[in-house]
Amino acid sequence: MVDFDRRAFLVAGTGAVFATLTAVSAGRAAAAPDAGRRVVYSYSGLTPPGELLTKVSQGRVGGVIFFSENISSAAQLAEVTAEFRRAAKGSLTLLTDQEGGQVNRVPGGPSASAKQVGTSADPASAARAQGAAAAAVLGGAGISGDLAPVLGVHRSAGDFLDATQRSFSSDPQVVADCAAAFIRAAQGAGISACAKHFPGLGAAPAGANTDLTTVTVDLPAATLQSVDMAPYTAAIAAGVRMVMPSWAVYPALDAANPAGMSRTILQTHLRGRLGFSGTIITDALEAGALAAYGSTGQRAVAAVRAGADLLCCSARDVAQGDEAAQALARAGL
Repeated sequence: MVDFDRRAFLVAGTGAVFATLTAVSAGRAAAAPDAGRRVVYSYSGLTPPGELLTKVSQGRVGGVIFFSENISSAAQLAEVTAEFRRAAKGSLTLLTDQEGGQVNRVPGGPSASAKQVGTSADPASAARAQGAAAAAVLGGAGISGDLAPVLGVHRSAGDFLDATQRSFSSDPQVVADCAAAFIRAAQGAGISACAKHFPGLGAAPAGANTDLTTVTVDLPAATLQSVDMAPYTAAIAAGVRMVMPSWAVYPALDAANPAGMSRTILQTHLRGRLGFSGTIITDALEAGALAAYGSTGQRAVAAVRAGADLLCCSARDVAQGDEAAQALARAGL
């Protein structure tokens, strides 16, 4: 059985507990409920499926992630999150992406993009307002964690992150200042923040989307550490509770594995060199970048063995989460 040390953070305003899972002992194959607590499930449509609510009531789900197709209004989402919390016997992490700009799942803002924040007269103040606004919307809807902000340091106009205005700046110090301000504001209002996508997608060219295809960020290790990882130092100092690694490959750090499956990147760099002790949550396990890395179950096992705590099964299919949980159980994880 795998035991977990649950270092819990009370989420103000919702009464929910955001749990950090850390494996502390391993032996025989874990029971399915234990393995399921590492899995963040998703579903299609506006109404949660009964089978997912049942799993939640049995303590077999770590969390649920919500997308635009699950949300018609903040009020409707509040009813859904309340239903999940009534079903839950313990902690249940409820997540969405509320970055601002083009990536807002819940109606209500913040409306400014990261680029607009970073190019404003006072980027840190604007980012603080951004984090507070996101927290107000999410807290009112019963969400406990925001998969934001993006910490990518973009390199040129129109590249992957800049094209969608998801990067605060091409200056790592501006990104660091904005990230820290957003995180402190959001978490100060009771919403756990997530710095993503470690060690950074800022150098990814236009169209290099890990959701769709393999992405390689071929930068020297020194550049990755001094530029791309620099904002994560600020985020960790600000107390960020979650970090999401990317599915890109960084040959200078690990030529064989994407970041979210790389023990070197997660343990040597994120945990070791940067000192992050919070929750490592994967990006979507169904990402196109992982086409060469086996089934959902194989990807789940590889990510947890590398150091991931929570797995995002974002295909809007409960069966995907089940496959991940079952594979973890068979592997004793």
